[in-house]
Amino acid sequence: MTAPARTTLPAAPTAPETHRWPPVIWALLLGTFVVRAAGFALPFLSYRLAELGFSISTIGRILAAFGGGWLLGQLLCGWLADRVGRRTTLVGAMTVATITMPALAAAQSLCAVLAAAFVSGMVFDAPRPIVSAVILDTIPTESGRTQINGWRHMAVNVAAGLTGAIGGLLAGDAGTSPLFLINAAGCASCGILALLVMKPDRTAPRPLAERSSLRRPLTDGRLWLLWMASLAALTCAAAMFSALPLLMASDGLNAAAYGRTQAVAAIVVLALSPVLTPRLSRRAERPTPMVGVLATGSLLLGAGMGAAGLANDTAGYALASSLAVPGEIVLFIAAGSILNHISPPDSRGLYAGIWGTTMAVAVIVSPLLAAWSLQTGGDLLAGATILGSGLLGAALCAPLKALLHPGSPPTATHPAAAESLRLQRVPKPSASGRLLHPDAALHGGGAS
Repeated sequence: MTAPARTTLPAAPTAPETHRWPPVIWALLLGTFVVRAAGFALPFLSYRLAELGFSISTIGRILAAFGGGWLLGQLLCGWLADRVGRRTTLVGAMTVATITMPALAAAQSLCAVLAAAFVSGMVFDAPRPIVSAVILDTIPTESGRTQINGWRHMAVNVAAGLTGAIGGLLAGDAGTSPLFLINAAGCASCGILALLVMKPDRTAPRPLAERSSLRRPLTDGRLWLLWMASLAALTCAAAMFSALPLLMASDGLNAAAYGRTQAVAAIVVLALSPVLTPRLSRRAERPTPMVGVLATGSLLLGAGMGAAGLANDTAGYALASSLAVPGEIVLFIAAGSILNHISPPDSRGLYAGIWGTTMAVAVIVSPLLAAWSLQTGGDLLAGATILGSGLLGAALCAPLKALLHPGSPPTATHPAAAESLRLQRVPKPSASGRLLHPDAALHGGGAS
């Protein structure tokens, strides 16, 4: 007899409508911040490869390999988070990162760099789908989830600013190799934190009806329209840390100059997040999904990062990065809210992992587009390409809105809400003693 498939049981829900977040949420937000603040591997990889003497086209291919690993890692981590557990997957991924980041720093031959970049990419953003699933497991209200995701995004962006500023200073004094060792230490810290704070995973046999859950996301048109719109928009966002270094290097600007642009962007994030996050949280409470907000974020990102094609000094690139910040905040919060709306409870990690691949694909596409456009038409073509990507993301929101009409109920139901809905659907006895289904009143009859 074949053993039944196993699934991870979501954590027990916290008390609804509370302004106090559970300790595990604070711990995961802190872990996210640490991993991102120490995440020197991607933004400074192109400078490391330039130190090794690789050409722009080869650097673009290596960055694409990193993005390919990122894509596979998001799918794998999301799937494992649902099957073997959130804690086990996060600790395992951070352990792998602790090993592979130093290997990427030490690699020098093309084959070794490609292999190390691919594996490092698999675990570089591993916490994203796992943390998304834990937030859905733990927080019962959509406004609460949106608020947490807003502050989570701010933590990521502030950490990215620190990454750029500190990395630029360290790279100027000691080169880029030590940055990868610091990245490994940050991942190790996140793994230890998860091991100490997250509860051990609980598993149980999966019902037969749930064993085909892998088919569900593959046939969910809402998920794939969200995926395509997000990919187009995130190609603009990825330009900030994959294409922007190439653009700045083509203008003779070094890693320290890039670090300053990221520091300025982080300051803008700090200023705008406390203003935008509460407003977007209130918007998330409405029954209509945030598709229009998503389109606005895509347009702002395309216009902001597209302006980088007009820049030729550090101040110009810092301005372009700052102009893109509002769009990035809006995009991540809106996309996260829509994802919550459509994610089935038993596949939250997988849905989050599939959506997380958008950033991975964007990391592949963005440097390749930047390298091609720089070699073909220079900075202006690079900027126009980024702008076009933002316009495409906004256009794809039209068919997404048609599928996410106001009458479609969210599938990302919290366990407590799901139980309430189940009780509402239980047949009730009528005055005559017959069982009357809740829908019977709509049709003027009862059970026969």
